[in-house]
Amino acid sequence: MKYSINTIVSEIRRKEDKLSLETEHLLEEAYQMIQYLKDLLHSNRELVINEGFANSMDEIDFFRNIKPYILGKLIYYNKVFRIETICPVRRGKMYHKFFLGQLQDLKQEFKEHICGSYFYRYYRSGRSDRDEEYFIRGKINYRDGLNSYVFEIDDQFSTYYDSKAARIVANELLYTYLVSKISPDDTPASLFHDADSIKDIFWTDSKNALIELIYALHAAGVISHGKIGIRKITLVFQILFRVQLGDIHHAFHRMKERSGAKTSFLDSLKFSLEQYMEKGV
Repeated sequence: MKYSINTIVSEIRRKEDKLSLETEHLLEEAYQMIQYLKDLLHSNRELVINEGFANSMDEIDFFRNIKPYILGKLIYYNKVFRIETICPVRRGKMYHKFFLGQLQDLKQEFKEHICGSYFYRYYRSGRSDRDEEYFIRGKINYRDGLNSYVFEIDDQFSTYYDSKAARIVANELLYTYLVSKISPDDTPASLFHDADSIKDIFWTDSKNALIELIYALHAAGVISHGKIGIRKITLVFQILFRVQLGDIHHAFHRMKERSGAKTSFLDSLKFSLEQYMEKGV
């Protein structure tokens, strides 16, 4: 059977988008995504065991790209669920300090267990010369001095290194999540190539107006061909305008309960543009 990373990514993102609209809190969304991804991982395991692969290239693609994406997302949502269940009350110094600590822990884990490894450099550089060693089942080289959990892996559905790739995926997702929880004033400027050039740009309308705009752009799929999630788009706007939007899903649900026009800001943009065009500017 031929597996497609694009199909898997699209399927997961559709589920994320659906849940982001249906659930009011990230905690509930994370829980439901955990259940969904567990089932998806299990169904893929059944397919791999029962149908196998047409050739080694398909096997490499699955264990280098597809399984790490699913497992990485599962690790990410499980961590988010754990964090959200213990985080302090919204906002305030305690809240801020908590997420700074979580971010510091993530950076330390990355430094100790990921970035210094040969595999990380191999994987991130896009090399493929050792793919048959890393992403074909049954080719584990114990002379490399592997971690002890290698003896616990499912050799029918693991290559040892696919789990390492999943950790890289999860780490990057968690970094984005934690940064979005911290005040934009403390967001690393490195997320923009030239932070000084945007320091005089700020949002002057209400936060709800910006959230309305973000959801409209996401729904229209006009940013990165619709291939990135609502949280990443939100993070970019928070950094660009140095504004903390808080729980955007809850705000969006409140918008849906508005009486009268539910897209008041977008309606005002349309009116403003029409007026601008009539002036012939």
